Amino acid sequence: MSSIWKYQTTPGKVTQSIDDWPADSLLDRDPIRPTLVMFAHPHCPCTRASIGELSLIMGHCPDRVNARVLFYKPSNFSAEWEKTDLWASAAAIPGVTVSCDEAGFEAKKFRATTSGYVVLYDANGSLLFRGGITGSRGHSGDNVGRSAIEAILENRTAERKRTSVFGCPLLGQIDACSKENQKCLQQ
Repeated sequence: MSSIWKYQTTPGKVTQSIDDWPADSLLDRDPIRPTLVMFAHPHCPCTRASIGELSLIMGHCPDRVNARVLFYKPSNFSAEWEKTDLWASAAAIPGVTVSCDEAGFEAKKFRATTSGYVVLYDANGSLLFRGGITGSRGHSGDNVGRSAIEAILENRTAERKRTSVFGCPLLGQIDACSKENQKCLQQ
């Protein structure tokens, strides 16, 4: 039991996000409202909870945010590898745009290293929030990350603007997901 608990509550690796929207990003930032970007590994079982939490955010704050989910795809993997049930779940959320992040191009620009990592930038491109929106690995429910984003979108004071991310390595670090169709493994 202690091994399971340790696994569920150990956050993934997170690097320091950049404070301003990356100038060399190919993503368009919304000039009127905040832009939220979630970086996801399409074969990470932990990410299912993050997508569920994103659905709650979009349900509580419709039309207040431009939301995107970018699914990582290694450049040498087959076409459609990234289009899993997680892709379909994210695409089904009203107001969310889903796309492929070929070779992790955007993840690298935004310094995302763990699946489920979320950044929220204001209309001017300043960082408002970074981190995860689940309380532990693969678990949905009330959590500081979702509450913080909802508070920011509702023009309230957020308790925190940075949270831990609970997910699998995004870009295949430490040989995770090194073979096509292999499930994502935590270190």
